[in-house]
Amino acid sequence: MPERYDLLFRGGEVLDDGGRQRGRLDVAVRAGRIAAVGAALPGTAATVVDVSGKLVTPGLVDLHTHVHPGAGYWGVDPDPTAWHTGVTTWVDAGSAGAYTIAGLAASAAARTVRVHALLNIAGPGLAARTGEGRDLDDCDPDQAYAAVRRHPDLVRGIKVRIDAATVGSNGVEPLRRGRAAADAAGLPLMVHIGTTPPALAEVLALVRPGDIVTHCASGIARALGPAVQRAYADGVLFDIGHGSGGFAFDVLDAQLAAGLRPHTISTDLHARSLYGPAFDLPTTMAKMLAVGWDLAEVVAAATVRPARALGLDAGTLAMGAPADVAVFTVEHGSFPMVDAHRQVRESPLRLVNDATYVAGRRLEPRLPAPPPPWIPLTGAQQAALAGRERAVRALLSTPLVGVDGLAEQFPR
Repeated sequence: MPERYDLLFRGGEVLDDGGRQRGRLDVAVRAGRIAAVGAALPGTAATVVDVSGKLVTPGLVDLHTHVHPGAGYWGVDPDPTAWHTGVTTWVDAGSAGAYTIAGLAASAAARTVRVHALLNIAGPGLAARTGEGRDLDDCDPDQAYAAVRRHPDLVRGIKVRIDAATVGSNGVEPLRRGRAAADAAGLPLMVHIGTTPPALAEVLALVRPGDIVTHCASGIARALGPAVQRAYADGVLFDIGHGSGGFAFDVLDAQLAAGLRPHTISTDLHARSLYGPAFDLPTTMAKMLAVGWDLAEVVAAATVRPARALGLDAGTLAMGAPADVAVFTVEHGSFPMVDAHRQVRESPLRLVNDATYVAGRRLEPRLPAPPPPWIPLTGAQQAALAGRERAVRALLSTPLVGVDGLAEQFPR
């Protein structure tokens, strides 16, 4: 008897490092999970999607984002970005701490995408722009561990921001406390690096194999030198974490020349970087193409690698995996890509999302909220947002079809 599926993607170019599947393949979905992948799969489906000439990947996994809108300075709603970028799994990196994680849990449950979290060692999380590591009474590893125990499915690691503005005179002490919480919970630690003090070598002395250094190619932190080499050789994972100020092409060039190849690609998408220079994950991925990475590695660094770093059931089209699928048009040409310091490189291609599916359900279009009033925008950004609003308004204000596109629904 022929197989019967709920959804079948026919004839796409599949790129799935997690399932070791590559080439022109069909992808079948049943009950929200991958049922089969193969060439010209036999069987029928309730819905068949022709993806000939398209790139089909696992839903993208963004390892560093801030997706707790309305709870502080940085948060954005992931749904209006997810449906047109292919990102199905979002990891909130420290928006919430022990005092505020219940609010993030409620917010995450209301999203159409999958949201996981790295718990901020500071109890309030990122309610303010910075400074959460200045009050050590708030950096309580016992409270952090208890919060992990209360939300084991949501919290997949501990996040600590270590830079001069965040920690003040406390140096690496918040990181020591984050280390204690992560060790107690048996979870990885993600550390944000930036402006010194404390010195980067002091920071790296507290990370372990499997921990994550985000903003690894920061033009401010400039992660180069013997301490960085040792951490990398020991198995510390380097993550892009682009953000508003965490990515510089020249630093990445120096790291690549030194054999320091980032493990994962993430956006640090938040209420400032959403409008540039990060924009979204496919744009950030194109920046790695611009420095010579091939497409297969770029896709792996934004799917299976971040999923495995946190033990997530995501990032692959292997049989039985959640049916989180992204369909892209691959556009070839010369596309200018800009880093956080306005350095420009050319990418030979870019990924334009055609459709995004979570558990086999296609995400519907969602309009984004306007930026909060405290977000600094250039005149060009403000003008572009106003132009986009006018374009959407004009599109929706025009009747969908003319007389030739209508039927007489109630004949007289």
